[in-house]
Amino acid sequence: MRIEDYALIGDMQSAALVGRNGAIDWLCLPRFDSPACFAALLGDKQNGQWWLGPADNGRAAATRRHYKGESLVLESEWDTPDGTVRVTDFMPARQANPDLVRIVECVSGTVEMATEIRIRFDYGRIVPWVRRTDGLLQAVGGPDSAWLHSPVPLQGGDYAHKARFRVSAGERLAFVFTWHPSHESRPVEIDPFEQLAETEALWAEWVEQCTYQGPWREAVVRSLITLKALTYEPTGGIVAAPTTSLPEDLGGVRNWDYRFCWLRDATMTLEALIGGGYLGEARAWRAWLLRAIAGRAQDLQIMYSVSGERRLTELELDWLPGYEDSRPVRIGNGAVDQLQLDVYGEVMNALYLSRVSGMEPDDRAWTIQRELIEYVERHWDEPDEGLWEVRGPRRHFTHSKVMCWVALDRAVKQVENFGRTGPVEHWKEVRDQIHAEICDKGFDQTRQTFTQSYGSHELDAALLLIPIVGFLPPDDPRVIGTVEAIQRELMVDGFVLRYPVASDNDVDGLPGGEGAFLACSFWLAEALSMIGRKDEAVELFEHLLSLRNDVGLLAEEYDPRYGRMVGNFPQAFSHVPLIHTARALS
Repeated sequence: MRIEDYALIGDMQSAALVGRNGAIDWLCLPRFDSPACFAALLGDKQNGQWWLGPADNGRAAATRRHYKGESLVLESEWDTPDGTVRVTDFMPARQANPDLVRIVECVSGTVEMATEIRIRFDYGRIVPWVRRTDGLLQAVGGPDSAWLHSPVPLQGGDYAHKARFRVSAGERLAFVFTWHPSHESRPVEIDPFEQLAETEALWAEWVEQCTYQGPWREAVVRSLITLKALTYEPTGGIVAAPTTSLPEDLGGVRNWDYRFCWLRDATMTLEALIGGGYLGEARAWRAWLLRAIAGRAQDLQIMYSVSGERRLTELELDWLPGYEDSRPVRIGNGAVDQLQLDVYGEVMNALYLSRVSGMEPDDRAWTIQRELIEYVERHWDEPDEGLWEVRGPRRHFTHSKVMCWVALDRAVKQVENFGRTGPVEHWKEVRDQIHAEICDKGFDQTRQTFTQSYGSHELDAALLLIPIVGFLPPDDPRVIGTVEAIQRELMVDGFVLRYPVASDNDVDGLPGGEGAFLACSFWLAEALSMIGRKDEAVELFEHLLSLRNDVGLLAEEYDPRYGRMVGNFPQAFSHVPLIHTARALS
């Protein structure tokens, strides 16, 4: 299936992808970055899959599907010659162990159904030992164990378990899949129907807190729900996506693990949550951030695990063929060791925004920020790998320098607006020095645009953030010239590219092309609005909204060459700027 054929369910600690055809092709347990027990997304059903649907329709896509109200409870319906059947998929709020529930309900007539489950641990590598205990299936492989409660008898064979059964109008049958550590005793069974009611109530109560009432409320609420689903509730960390290695270029090598928490997402994520009225989640995110970055400033990483672990070693899983033969499949992320100076600005801006929103002061946070500023003072003039985590040579990326300016600017504002102590006059001098250098070395006077790096000819969509972060006012001719240059030179088929990807541009050090990062097009819509071209901004924004799949989700990129989504899915870095742009245009 295509990436956009999937929907997301989750319990705020992990998540599953459910296809239109009724197959769960991806699920990592017990948390987002754990090994997958269903990994067909990156291979085939032999790598782990749970299919459930009408028996004789050849695993055809559901006739329709939707989330039940403003929730993360998915309902898929099939119309068959003999009747209509509905499958409800959800993951209830975690109790002792993670559960996945699938409820089959016959809406009308009598429908022949079938299910086939292949449990695989360690990303499809381990075929577990399976036995029956008191009518339940137990699968064990190394540290992992899974129990399946099935209301119908399952027949084993070919390292899978299958069943055919009938449901008649009004009849409901519930399947429950539960993971737990293999050394622990049998998990306590849940009541699936009771958990369904509680899950619906939980989401209804959460959505009631949303303060956005603009014209795009449905899209904003669904994006906020997606961000909530990508939150690791025990710590407050938010993963970039629940998947790894969904390709940016179909059949190519641009396949990365996004099941981690990027610091640069801090500012936009915090602002999106705060703007939506979710101060509780914003506080939890700030607390995660402070714990994760605690230590020496020179040891700051660009990303961490959901619990703040720092070692995210990148490995290749050679037994998985990859999504549509996109190899290699990677876990971990080697970019963790890169120097990306922009993250210091992101962290400083995030913590400043937390104070602007009314959050209580935190003396420990200010101590950490003082150390970060000292580091920026010493290193802002060095080349780095930049926002896009290039694997080519380090450069003096203009956006990185702008975010160093942001770091100093927010430190100054903390002193001026919130009474913090620090050498504010010295910080102002360094801030002004950075500003002057950027305007001198990062601006092309001939073309009247900022460029990707000092002395380069290429543009970069990240330059659209210059007015958004306050480096220059929106009516500055240099801002207008940059926005218009990016619109003219980086737009392809109505989408904004991150930067030119061509054989004569070795900026990212990788072969092949890529789709258009959706965040870049959202940035353009917001920038167009800021320079007074609101009609164009609204037109672009609504075009981007039309790309969402049938349940309102976006991947990292959209590839106009194939007319489909690419990259990890669903992607926080797409849904966050959607929320920002909707608020800006409202």
